[in-house]
Amino acid sequence: MKKIILVAGARPNFMKIAPLMHAFEKSKVFEPILVHTGQHYDVKMSGRFFEELNIPQPHINLEVGSASHAVQTARIMEGFEKVCEDEKPDYVLVVGDVNSTAACTLVAAKLGIKTIHYEAGLRSRDRSMPEEINRLVTDAISDYFITTSEDADDNLKKEGIPSDRIYMLGNLMIDTLVANLTKAKSTALDFPLLNRKKHILLGVDFMAQAYGVLTFHRPSNVDDISSLERLIKIWGALSFKIPLVFPVHPRTYKNIQKFGMQSLVDSYENLYFIDPLGYLEFMHLVSASKFVLTDSGGIQEESTYLHLPCLTVRPNTERPVTIWEGSNKLVGVEAIEQEVDSILAGKGKYGNVPALWDGKTAERIVDRLEKIEDN
Repeated sequence: MKKIILVAGARPNFMKIAPLMHAFEKSKVFEPILVHTGQHYDVKMSGRFFEELNIPQPHINLEVGSASHAVQTARIMEGFEKVCEDEKPDYVLVVGDVNSTAACTLVAAKLGIKTIHYEAGLRSRDRSMPEEINRLVTDAISDYFITTSEDADDNLKKEGIPSDRIYMLGNLMIDTLVANLTKAKSTALDFPLLNRKKHILLGVDFMAQAYGVLTFHRPSNVDDISSLERLIKIWGALSFKIPLVFPVHPRTYKNIQKFGMQSLVDSYENLYFIDPLGYLEFMHLVSASKFVLTDSGGIQEESTYLHLPCLTVRPNTERPVTIWEGSNKLVGVEAIEQEVDSILAGKGKYGNVPALWDGKTAERIVDRLEKIEDN
């Protein structure tokens, strides 16, 4: 059996690792070792996902915790180097674009371990985003590249990666969504509101298609006081037209408190801030909503599969296939209200599901890696 380390560090990684771990359980070629770097250490952002997605507890947890990009990356590299020296894996597979992705790839490459990057080739072409730097670094030194769409293949080829090392095999996020959507829709949604003595219950307080969902955490949107205040006022104005539910990211909530904006948030009765949700609760909330207003990455893909209008408040996206084929649309802050009005008028974008986003990507990945090993 060949040892393959699968690295997970942050919330978006877990939905990609889950189907892979299940597929590797059937392999007679690979012994999977799950390493959790602990980049997201809060149980609300990490621990619940292992239980909900039936992922086995990590074999190793580096528990690096939160820190600056440089310090966190250094801690991950230091801890992961020891893991590789102890385990002596044949392969290291990383997913996505978080600090753990780049750090563990650097360690493996320097130790001469073959590296595999799932979700390779995605490019926003915006180097002010830490994720873009992580993507570029990881793809520059990986050995094999698993992509989710044709544009990612094209990006890698333009950067000099040989075609015979690039494999477009589909989208693991959709594997997890397909496997859990029925279960998610049966999950009760009863949330206490932050800073209010009130609960909201889906099906009682809100009916399907009668509310929107917010997810915001990008520094460009929430770290600047004027940008965040402008957004809150836009959310508030929209909430007079349709209730908005925001499972608020810790970064965003911290800045709201730091900038003294909680009273502004509380002044909008139909703007509902709740704690971060587990995967099943969140997908139930999203799947029953009218639209998503976001600056996040993965939800652009999930909403595309769900044929749900998604407005992404960013100047760019590393997932352009969700625009070309899916239900996603890039919007500037100044256009948010107009675009939501269009959705409420029945003119939202619903799109199509891209090729190979069918719930079978993990099986294809394990099959491909077994063929690589055979050769």
